[in-house]
Amino acid sequence: MLTKGDDYPIHQTPEPVAFAGTDRNFYDRYFFNGYGPEGEAFFAIAFGIYPNLNVADAHFSCLVGGKQICLHASKLLGMERMDLSVGPISIDIVEPLQILRVRIAPTDGIAADLTFTGRHFPIEEPRFTRRFGPRSFMDYTRLTQNGHWSGWYEIDGQRVGVDTHVGTRDRSWGVRPVGARDPQPIVPEVAPQFYWLWSPANFANGSLFFHVNADAEGKPWNVRAVRQADSGEHDETSDGAMTLTLEPGLRHASAATLTAKFGDDRLAATFEPGAKFLMRGIGYGHPDWPHGGWKGALAVEREDMGPAAISAGRPDHLHIQALARVTVEDGGQTHVGTGILEQLILGPYAPLGLTTVFGD
Repeated sequence: MLTKGDDYPIHQTPEPVAFAGTDRNFYDRYFFNGYGPEGEAFFAIAFGIYPNLNVADAHFSCLVGGKQICLHASKLLGMERMDLSVGPISIDIVEPLQILRVRIAPTDGIAADLTFTGRHFPIEEPRFTRRFGPRSFMDYTRLTQNGHWSGWYEIDGQRVGVDTHVGTRDRSWGVRPVGARDPQPIVPEVAPQFYWLWSPANFANGSLFFHVNADAEGKPWNVRAVRQADSGEHDETSDGAMTLTLEPGLRHASAATLTAKFGDDRLAATFEPGAKFLMRGIGYGHPDWPHGGWKGALAVEREDMGPAAISAGRPDHLHIQALARVTVEDGGQTHVGTGILEQLILGPYAPLGLTTVFGD
C-alpha cells in the first residue's frame, strides 16, 4: 500500500496517507543511519513533526574520536508540515521512496551534505499496535529501506566522506508517546515494559531485516524477518526469533543469534556487536531534548558526549544501536555483512531473567 505520498510528513493516522484522523500524540518521523563498509564512521539523523503539539525537531549525531557528537534543533511548527527544516537541519525528498538528501548548515563546528539512495523498494512493516487497558500506547506504520550514501559530514574542520557508506532509513507515522508526559496515566498503573530489537544488515547483493517487540513473558506482539535482494526478490516471515547474551550488568547484547524459516529454507545469522551509539543523541529518551518537547520558537544546541563507559541503570543509556558484523548461513551459503543491532530492553523480561525496570 506504500505510495510516493508516504514519504511526505502529511499523515494524520497510522494508516497510509489516504486516511485521516487526529490524536494528541500523533507524529511523523524520518530516521537515517550510515556507516562504512567495515562498520566505521557511524552517524544517524532523526527528524520529527508533531502536528497536534505544533512542534518539529531534528537531530544529527556521529561517533568520532571516541566521542559522540550531537546537534539538536527544535522549533515552533506553525502548522506548516511541508517545511522540512528545523534551524540548520533540512531534508529534501529528491525522489519519493528512493532518494533523500539531508543538509546541515555550518553550526557550532558541524556541517553536512548527505544523500541516501535506496537499494530496493521500501518494506512496509506490520502495523505496530499496543494498548494498555483502553489506551493506545503505540499505533503506527513504518517503512524501512537499506541504501547507499554519498556526500560528507564535517566535525570541527575534519571532513568525513561517505561515498562508500551504507545504512538504513525508516519513515514512521502514527501514535506513540511524545512531548510532555501524560499528567493522568492510565489506571490501574502499568509497570514500564518494552522489549525491542531491530537488526537491519547490508550485504554485497542484498539486505536482511529482523525486528521483534515482545511482552514481559517473551511472547512477541510484532515480529518479522525479511530477505531482500537488490534485484527485487523479496521473502518475509513471522517465523523468526533472536536470542541474546547480555553483557554483565548491562541490558546490551554481547552476542546475538537470529533464526528464521522462509518456507522450506532455514536461515541463521550471528551478530557480533561492536561500537555503541546512544539513541539519546538523536532525541530518543533524551532528558533535555525529547522528541516533541517544547523548547521555544527556535532552539539549537551542540552536545558532546564523552568516552565514559555507558552506565548501568540509566534510563537514557538503555536504548542503543550497536554496529555489528553479521554472518549469515542461508541455503548452504555463507554471507558476511555489516549492520546494526538496535536494543531497548525496559522492564521485566523473563527469557533473560530480568525482573526490574532498569537494573538486574
